[in-house]
Amino acid sequence: MKKNMLVGVAAASALALSLTACGGNRGGGGAEGGGEGANEGARIGVAMPTQQSERWIADGENIKTKLEELGYEVDLQFANDDIPTQVSQIENMINGGAKALVIASIDGTTLTSVLDTAESQDIPVIAYDRLINGSETVDYYTTFDNFEVGVQQATSLLIGLGVLDENGEETGEEGPFDVELFAGSPDDNNATFFWDGAMQTLQPYLDSGVLRVPSGQTDFEQAAILRWLPDTAQDRMEDLLTVGGGETLEGVLSPYDGLSIGIISALTSGGYSKDDLPVVTGQDAEVGSVQSIVAGEQYSTIFKDVRELGERAVLMVDSLMKGEEPEVNDTETYDNGEKIVPSYLLESEIVTVDNYEEVLIDSGYYTAEEVQ
Repeated sequence: MKKNMLVGVAAASALALSLTACGGNRGGGGAEGGGEGANEGARIGVAMPTQQSERWIADGENIKTKLEELGYEVDLQFANDDIPTQVSQIENMINGGAKALVIASIDGTTLTSVLDTAESQDIPVIAYDRLINGSETVDYYTTFDNFEVGVQQATSLLIGLGVLDENGEETGEEGPFDVELFAGSPDDNNATFFWDGAMQTLQPYLDSGVLRVPSGQTDFEQAAILRWLPDTAQDRMEDLLTVGGGETLEGVLSPYDGLSIGIISALTSGGYSKDDLPVVTGQDAEVGSVQSIVAGEQYSTIFKDVRELGERAVLMVDSLMKGEEPEVNDTETYDNGEKIVPSYLLESEIVTVDNYEEVLIDSGYYTAEEVQ
């Protein structure tokens, strides 16, 4: 489970040069005029995709709290996974005098027009966790190493099956193990990174026959779940149990905890008991899935500390409002079709029943009572 090393932070002078080449420094007035303190108490727009996921609620409230602690006024909006609603909310933020925008997009390809308006008013845009595609206006991006998240999901699946040991070393187990594969929403740029990382890890075992996919559905388009909806994942899992011809599943690659809950529901409805459930992965360490892990149902999740992600977004905003260059550690990976977006990548961690207390409880992310 050894993590890949993130791209190192360059020396300050080299970083400044690379940022100048990669994108503008639009500080909402602070960088090009207005003087020191001109953006003190500025209004910041924060656009989150939905309140249907506890993760996004926590992200939004975390960013709002931290920005307010620095003296900024915050306009926080949730779009309930409706694209026109999110576009309208961002328009209202711009018209309401926002000096910077932090956006976790529903569909990363649908904001070009409204971001052109932000560009015309010199309002910097930070893409939050989900890359915004097709726009020159995206100034910075903060997220986790999403390819590595996919690697970790696949690695935890292989560990749960016994193909790898707890150190990620091969055990010599030859299987074959029957597994089914799920992917995230095709309109979320992160979903392909998760998928690519997972499939790069699993492909050698699929090629060798250690892993088999009874349905034969091994393409992203076949496995994708639009909008990350648990009910859609549940319906697909029910269909796969039928398509699989009665084969006993031993593993399911799931890229998100919400999908995992739907998948497990389909499995239990299909005759699996808690004692013979397949190894089911996940992501986001949502409290319901952590409870499921503790109860012996879901096998693993990927913990992405959104407290750190929110802090990074706030630091970016604060730097821009002060006319400074935000810190980044990746200027090569995230191409949104118009530019390489300067990014700050954070690390993630595999969580199972063996380490959830150390990772989630001892760090203060949850209390012991919350996950029981």
